[in-house]
Amino acid sequence: MGAGIAKTVKQAFPAAYEADLTTIAGDKNKLGSYSVAQATTKGKPLTILNAYTQYHWRGSGRKVDYDAVRQVFRQIKKNFSGKRIGYPAIGAGLAGGDWSVIAAIIEVELAGENHVFVEWEK
Repeated sequence: MGAGIAKTVKQAFPAAYEADLTTIAGDKNKLGSYSVAQATTKGKPLTILNAYTQYHWRGSGRKVDYDAVRQVFRQIKKNFSGKRIGYPAIGAGLAGGDWSVIAAIIEVELAGENHVFVEWEK
């Protein structure tokens, strides 16, 4: 959680970073899964998921794993169906993914759910 949106989430919601620390660092088996943190914002409860959609961050080119994106959003639907789900442009920044591909995956996996793309304000 040292760069991109993950770094911003880490700074704004330390519990998300603490949840990430409970997982095994560098474990490729985390791809397609997530860790969970609870926080409060503006007096309201918020569940934050650290979605593991890329294995490494070095070098150029695409680092996001589209299959991992599909798997994690499939799990999110299974475990959070009926809840309001917000997400950033996960995998489309430093991870080098094509947002149109990622957004299409999310649309399929969260079909029928109340979900929204959230732009982070700095």
